Amino acid sequence: MLLRGINLSGLQYSGPSNALEAAGIRVADIDQITTNWNAQVIRLPFNQQWALAPDGEDPEQYDCPYLEAIDSVIERAAGNGAYTLLNLHRLDDTVRGIDNKGQPNYVPPLPNVASIRLWRQLAWRYRDEPAVLYDLFNEPHTALPGDSVPLLGIREDGSTFPLPGGAVGMAEWQPWARQLIQAVTSVNPEALLFVSGVSWGFDLTGFPIPEESPVVYSAHVYPWDGDNASIRAAAFGRLAQQGIAVFAAEWGGADADIGWGTDLANYFDELQMGWTAWSWNNYPFIVKSPPTPPYTPTAFGTLVRERLRQAPT
Repeated sequence: MLLRGINLSGLQYSGPSNALEAAGIRVADIDQITTNWNAQVIRLPFNQQWALAPDGEDPEQYDCPYLEAIDSVIERAAGNGAYTLLNLHRLDDTVRGIDNKGQPNYVPPLPNVASIRLWRQLAWRYRDEPAVLYDLFNEPHTALPGDSVPLLGIREDGSTFPLPGGAVGMAEWQPWARQLIQAVTSVNPEALLFVSGVSWGFDLTGFPIPEESPVVYSAHVYPWDGDNASIRAAAFGRLAQQGIAVFAAEWGGADADIGWGTDLANYFDELQMGWTAWSWNNYPFIVKSPPTPPYTPTAFGTLVRERLRQAPT
């Protein structure tokens, strides 16, 4: 079955306590997404710093309000027959450079050693919950100007080394991906794992990872990087055409992008790709902000909702 759904963002920046309220996530949102909109999966971005058991804590016994907030989304979605795709979106609240619009960026170029420990912890926590899926790292990318956090590569033995210059391609990302895969599968070998491409998740060229457990390869597609059919085909389409599992974990646009979005959704159908549209409560929105009853979709959200309601069950 192809999974199609929606990103329910907010927990990546909400704070460690009262997280759902701070993120603007309500039970009614989950119900609306999974029942009225017919989403089969909710992608849930989160923040490593608030989910990770501190040093000295037993990770198998560790609990906190932030993890309980994640639990509650999983439980509600599962009760409605939907999966939750946990997405490691931020490591912490550190500014990781300035983007091309002059805005601070918080999405890190690569994970860190603590990310391995985090995924072992979460794999243990949800080892008996088949409704949980694992999106191991959000958007590998070359460091932006102004990102002063040292960037590290990782070896097969788990040791790290500096990456001068901050360039991140498949050579830098795949060793980290293998470590994160192993972190989850060492605890839960049945887990379904999603591995993003480079260039902010868009480019899957260089996958599949040799001799690894089966994974789903995850692309992020927006009008500013996916507006050309030949570029899309090279970035992720050819991999899907090989019969390898490919998923669009993020795709979305503004009202002016309906034509582009329709073509892209048709392309996903042609490739038999599942997806989760971005986002319920962040730009580019698929529901008019703030997302409250009657949950009026944006023009792009109308496209998403129609496709979800057409999705096979």
